Amino acid sequence: MILPRTPSFRLDGRRAFVAGGSRGIGLGCAAALAEAGAAVTIGARGIGEAQRAAAAIRDAGGEAHAVPLDVTEVAAVRDALAEHAPDVLVNSAGLARHAPALETTEADFDAVEAVNVKAAFFLATEAARGMKARGGGSIVQIGSQMGHVGGVDRAIYCATKHAVEGMTKAMAIEWGKARVRVNTVCPTFVRTDLTAATFADPEKRAWIEGKVKLPRVAEVEDVMGAVLFLASDAAAMVTGTHLLIDGGWTAG
Repeated sequence: MILPRTPSFRLDGRRAFVAGGSRGIGLGCAAALAEAGAAVTIGARGIGEAQRAAAAIRDAGGEAHAVPLDVTEVAAVRDALAEHAPDVLVNSAGLARHAPALETTEADFDAVEAVNVKAAFFLATEAARGMKARGGGSIVQIGSQMGHVGGVDRAIYCATKHAVEGMTKAMAIEWGKARVRVNTVCPTFVRTDLTAATFADPEKRAWIEGKVKLPRVAEVEDVMGAVLFLASDAAAMVTGTHLLIDGGWTAG
């Protein structure tokens, strides 16, 4: 009897581009892809931090370098993805400005939409342009559990993350025949430097722990494996969907 073989999670010989990969979840994604054998490019506005992240990956035995990138500049996105020609794109760039809907300013709306929706759209389209020409690839958007539920003081944020889910489904339909897969990973609150203040607030931490069904909060490592799965051949039949890393938050 010949047994079926588990598809590989390895990414040897492939190029990966991680937008917003200099810290937090993005850095974890870059490290995971490099550990699996991909040559990783980290694109971030803070080039110094991105260079330190790339150096840390190289020190760990991976292949990585950094480039400056403001994801809200469409021309810069187009140039970066044309130059680096990724087989895997992970978009971890994001912005949150939480406030009650009636107190939300137009400037806040425009800023969050520019990063979370417009940049996500053009990162995906420019990556897909090259992937289609090369015979396929994987696009992973770091979404949020808030793309599937609502949240107090999060009207803009929820709107943008719901939008990413919609564009992901449409893109998956458009590009499937070209073997370009498009998916989202949707974490709950993850312990990072950016969420440190939230977890330090007893009331907010109690709210999070009350929603998460598992007896702990999420760490960056919880997201890394999900992203690697979607980037790899192990997810060769997975497109147009989401993978919730929410500890059961959205289960009810």
